[in-house]
Amino acid sequence: MLSEGQIFDAVRQGLWVAVIVSVPILAVALATGLVIGLLQALTSIQEMTLTFVPKLAAIVAVFWVSMGFMTQTLVAFFDIRVLPLISGGY
Repeated sequence: MLSEGQIFDAVRQGLWVAVIVSVPILAVALATGLVIGLLQALTSIQEMTLTFVPKLAAIVAVFWVSMGFMTQTLVAFFDIRVLPLISGGY
């Protein structure tokens, strides 16, 4: 039986892995949104698709580039932390 400390530690590590995996995509979405917003403010163009399409393209590109890193990070977390908890190896 797992103790509360082991469960909380696994959840804490899982949340940290989620943050690490999501940072590249969120950072690019933020930067792209700021750049497009600045361009819209400077040119007075208020087209809704102008913000959506470049941001979506940037997110897809970063996801494609960082897919290997994300996969390795998640697999390592499951191999090192989750599977031993499931098998009872703690």
